[in-house]
Amino acid sequence: MSVPLSILDLAPLVSGGDVGDALRRTLDLARSAEQFGYHRYWVAEHHFTPGVASAQPALLLGQIAAVTSRIRLGSGAVQTGHQTALSIVEQFGLLDALYPGRFDLGLGRSGQAKKEALRLQSEPVVAEERVVDGLLIPKPFSWAPIFASDRTALASSLLAQPGAEPLGLDEILDQISGLLAGPYADGKGNAVTAVPGAGADLEIWLLGSSGGESARTAGARGLPFAANYHVAPAKVLEAAAAYQESFVPSANLAKPHLMVSADVVVAEDDATARRLAAPYAHWVRSIRTGLGAVPFPSEAEAAAAAWTDHDRALVADRVDTQFVGSPSTVAARLETLRRVTGADELLVTTITHRHADRVRSFELLAKEWAG
Repeated sequence: MSVPLSILDLAPLVSGGDVGDALRRTLDLARSAEQFGYHRYWVAEHHFTPGVASAQPALLLGQIAAVTSRIRLGSGAVQTGHQTALSIVEQFGLLDALYPGRFDLGLGRSGQAKKEALRLQSEPVVAEERVVDGLLIPKPFSWAPIFASDRTALASSLLAQPGAEPLGLDEILDQISGLLAGPYADGKGNAVTAVPGAGADLEIWLLGSSGGESARTAGARGLPFAANYHVAPAKVLEAAAAYQESFVPSANLAKPHLMVSADVVVAEDDATARRLAAPYAHWVRSIRTGLGAVPFPSEAEAAAAAWTDHDRALVADRVDTQFVGSPSTVAARLETLRRVTGADELLVTTITHRHADRVRSFELLAKEWAG
């Protein structure tokens, strides 16, 4: 196909497994991804999530780097509201010192759940489901009740020091860039140098789920940008357009570089893929009810779960935009996503209960995409 294919991994737990099992599966998948020819291997940052082990991207990336040799590695994304610019630069500077020139520092906004919830609650949801040139754009899902919940407040209180306020996106990007360039000066003749960190060869990305600040900032700064079709399919065209329209050439990029994500499950035929993907709705429901993703259930466990009409509506946008099928079926849908969004690269994520099925899914897709 016409653009590179990369992987996003959450290091998912499955029912009957544990954190160690999930992390060992990630290391094995990363080795396989390199063999299959994927361009990048990114890991996400999630906290207080029973079914996801990728809480600390830099730590996990160091383990992945040790068992791979060529594939680019990165964060999708480090959440900037949870730590300082210095801690981020030191972590990824250490990685670059050990494995030079292989890391993408993907950054996301976080730590502002209460403000975000208030904004969403005052913002009416008016868009309806539509199909744009073959790509399904579902009705938006509102995260406001989850962002405003007591559980989110508890999580937020543990992710930051008491009274700490996250820096604005421009401010933390300025600090990260200054620390990487090193030394970092205050204008009064004082300077400090991040060791490790200063001089690290990192590719900085921004990630976003809408046409908001992250997309516009990435464009204005001439940075590459990743838009989430797999998390927020309703806003992917808005995010892509905001980035592309705001883009200003920089020393890093002469033209926009947009990566778009998608959830996929590939098997030898459509029926097998649908069977493997069946637990996905159950998994998404656990996220949408605000308790965090559960360990990914088996097909039998998912089939035995009780469902209501409300449950089905809760997950419809994610289930309907998951690309499931044979290699040719999924590749055709990914090509539609690429064409409609104008993506320069695609980022795919897959979860199945059995590890062998997950590895096989990525293998089949890579062969079809390269063919």
